[in-house]
Amino acid sequence: MKSIITVITALAAGLVGPLLANPAEHTLWYDEPAELWTDALPLGNGFMGAMIFGGVTQERIQLNESTIWTDEPRDYANPDAVEHLPEIRRLLQAMRAKERAGDYKAARPLQQQAEKLANENFMSEPLKVSSYQPCADLLLDFHGHGAVQNYRRELDLSTALSRVSYSSGGTQFVRETFASYPDRSVVSKISADSPGKLSFNISLTSQHEGYTIQSVWDQGMILAGKVKGGAINFEVHLHVETTGGKVLKGDQGLEVKGADSAVIKLVAATNFKDYKTVNQDPSARALAMLLPIKDQNYETLKAAHLADYQPLFDRASISLKASPSAQLPTDERIINFSNANDHSLVTLLFQYGRYLLIAASREGSQVLTLQALWNDSLRPPWNSNMTTNINTEMNYWPANVTGLPEANGSLFSALEDLAVSGRTTAKGHYGADGWVLHHNFDLWRATAPVFDARWGIWVSGSGWLSYHIWEHFLFTGDLEFLKKYYPILKSAAQFYADFLYEDELTGYLISGPSNSPENGGLVMGPTMDHQIIRSLFKIVDQAARLVGDDSELPKTVAAMADKIAPNMIGQHGQLQEWLEDKDNPKNKHRHVSHLWGLHPGNDITWQDPDLFNAAKQSLIFRGDEATGWSMGWKINFWARFLDGDHALLILNNLIQPAKDGRKDVRRAGLYKNLFDAHPPFQIDGNYGATAGIAEMLLQSHIVADIPESEALKFSDYTFLIHLLPALPTAWANGSFEGLRARGGFEISASWKDGKLEAATIHSLKGNPCQIKLGDTVIDLHLNVDEARTLTFSKE
Repeated sequence: MKSIITVITALAAGLVGPLLANPAEHTLWYDEPAELWTDALPLGNGFMGAMIFGGVTQERIQLNESTIWTDEPRDYANPDAVEHLPEIRRLLQAMRAKERAGDYKAARPLQQQAEKLANENFMSEPLKVSSYQPCADLLLDFHGHGAVQNYRRELDLSTALSRVSYSSGGTQFVRETFASYPDRSVVSKISADSPGKLSFNISLTSQHEGYTIQSVWDQGMILAGKVKGGAINFEVHLHVETTGGKVLKGDQGLEVKGADSAVIKLVAATNFKDYKTVNQDPSARALAMLLPIKDQNYETLKAAHLADYQPLFDRASISLKASPSAQLPTDERIINFSNANDHSLVTLLFQYGRYLLIAASREGSQVLTLQALWNDSLRPPWNSNMTTNINTEMNYWPANVTGLPEANGSLFSALEDLAVSGRTTAKGHYGADGWVLHHNFDLWRATAPVFDARWGIWVSGSGWLSYHIWEHFLFTGDLEFLKKYYPILKSAAQFYADFLYEDELTGYLISGPSNSPENGGLVMGPTMDHQIIRSLFKIVDQAARLVGDDSELPKTVAAMADKIAPNMIGQHGQLQEWLEDKDNPKNKHRHVSHLWGLHPGNDITWQDPDLFNAAKQSLIFRGDEATGWSMGWKINFWARFLDGDHALLILNNLIQPAKDGRKDVRRAGLYKNLFDAHPPFQIDGNYGATAGIAEMLLQSHIVADIPESEALKFSDYTFLIHLLPALPTAWANGSFEGLRARGGFEISASWKDGKLEAATIHSLKGNPCQIKLGDTVIDLHLNVDEARTLTFSKE
C-alpha cells in the first residue's frame, strides 16, 4: 500500500473547504447564573475587560482597565549589586566543585551562603513588583424578576457576544453585551419582548477605598477612583438611553422605569501615559471615548464590533467529532469529558484560547498579565504581573500559529520599554552592556531580580522574549518588522556576551548566577539558560545578515555559541537540568525548564535521537499531572515528541473540573468558564493548550543549512511543514483551516480514519518548502500567493 499524492495548483484559494459552524465548537453556555468569579464569562477589547455574571435579580459586570496598577513609576535596579557578583559566583562555583566530587553535604551550605548574600545585596529596590488591580463593578438590579423559566447564559466566540435570556412573569428578557475594540467601550443592551416591562436600577461601585460617584444625570454617571498609595487615578463613564419609559436620577445611581429596552455604554480611562509618566487627564480621556459613541445606536456599534472581530476570529478553525455530550451546558461537558469522547470540547477550548487572545491583546494595549486582562482582586495571585520564566511567553504561543500575528504587538511594545529599563539593570547588577530582564516585570517595567534570589535571579527573560521577535519574523517574513526590532535582539545578545562566565571546571562558557526556574535554587550553569543564549546568538548572526548589519558583535556571538556548555545526558538517561548530573528522577516539579530546547526552541529535535530520547526521559520522570499551565506546556512537548496519544492524555488531564480552594480541595483543570486553573486562575494554561492543539496538527521548522554568505534573504530558507505530526488515535476524523507555518504559509487539511485526505498549502511569501507526512517528504516551490492542494489516497 502506498500513498498517492495528487497536486492541484490554485491562486490564493482552493482551500480544503469551509468548516461548517457547530455551536458546540464555539459557544459556552449555562443554565444558571455565575456564582463565583470563575463562573462568569469574559469580554475584552484589549483595554477594558468585563466579566458577565448573568444574575437574575442582580447583574454584576466586573470591569478592568489595563493600566490600573499599584505603586508609581520607579527604577528597580540596585546600582551597588555588581560589587557582590564575584563573591556570589565564587561561592556557587565552590558548590559545584563539591557536587562534582560527590560531597553534596558540603555543597549545600555554600549555596545557602550565596543565596543569603544575594538576598541581602543583589536584589531589586524595592524587592516586590506592583500588582494589577480591578477597576469597578456595574450593578443592574431588576424589579420583580424572581422565579424565571428557560434561563440561558452564553458566550458566542464567533461573535464575541455575551447573552443572558430568561422568561419572568410572561415576558422574555434578553441582555446582550460586547466589548468593542474600535470604540474602546463595553456596550450592553437589555430588552423585554413586552412593551414597558423593563425596570431596573443602575449603579457603579469599586473596591478601591475612597472612590466617588462624581456626578449623576438623567442619562449617565461617572465613577472616579484612585489606587491606594499609588499614582494611578481612573474614571468610569456610563451613558444609558432607553426605548420607551424613562430614566430617573438618584443620588448614587439611575433608575430605568417602564422601558422596552435600554442600552448602556461604558468607557474607562486612567492618568497613565507610559511607564515613566502618569500625567494624563482620565476625565478628558474617558469623555473623548464616550462622546463619539453616545448618540450611535446599538446596532451601529455592534456592526462595527463584528466587522473588527470576526475577520480575526474566522482566520482559523478546527473540527473534531462531536458526541451527544456536546449538547450539554459547558460545565457539564467538562465534568463528563473523560467518559464522553466529546472531542468538540477540545475544539471549543482551542477557539476559546484564540478568543481570549483577541479579547486581551490588541494594537496599543498592554502586555498580557498572568490573568491577561481579567482580575477581580486588590491582592491578586502572584500580583497578576508578567512572569517571564514561562508564563508571559506561553500567553503568546498561539498568536502566529493560529493566524493572529497582530496579537504579538502588545508584547513587542513592552519589549521596547524593557530594553531601556533593562540597560540600567544590566549595568547595575552585572557591569554589562546591553539589556537584561529577570523573571518578573510590571506596568513600571521592572527588570531587576525580585522577591527572592532562589528564583528571582534568572537572567534569561530578555533572551526568551527576544526569541519571540525571531519567531514572528519566521512566521511572517516581515523584514521591516525585523529591522525595527533587531536592535533589541542585538542588545540582548550584547548583555549575554558580557555576562557569560568562562568555567574553570569545564572550560565552557556558562551562565550564572541564575537558576533553573523555581527549581533547585541559585546555581551556575542551568541548562535552560544555555539553550536560550545559544539560540539567541545564532539568531542574531542570521538577523544581522538579513538586515545588513556588518558590525562585529553578531560575528562574535556566533563564535561564542559553540563555546557555551552543551546539552548533556545524565546517569538516568535524562537530559541534565544542570551542568552537574544531579537530577532526581522522582522530582515532579511543575517547571520542565531544561526542555526549552525542545519547545519552544529547536535546540533538540528528532534529528538528534540521543538528545531527543534524553529529553523524553526527563519528561517521563516529571509525570503527566501538574499545574494547569504546566500541562499546557506538556501538551506541546509531547506533540514535539510526535506522540499524539500522550499529548491527548495530558489534554484530558487538563480538561477536568478545577477546584479553587474556596469550596473544595485545590486541583488543576478548568473552571466552569473554561479558565485554566493553576490553581488559582492563570490564563497561560488556556493559551498553552490552544498552541498545543495546533502543534499536534501542524509543525514547521527550518531545514537545510543556512548559507554562510554575508547577506541573507528570507527566500534562502527552506521550511519543513509537518502535517498531522502528533494526531491522536481518538481524533480519527477531522479538519482544520488557516493554521500558519513558519516560512509564511497558511495550511488547511482534512483527514479520515486517521489518514490525511487533503491539504492545501498557501504561500504568502513564495518560500520553498518541504511537506512531511509520516516518512514521506515532498518538495514544493510556490510563488507568492500561490496555493496547492495535495490529495492523498491509498491503493
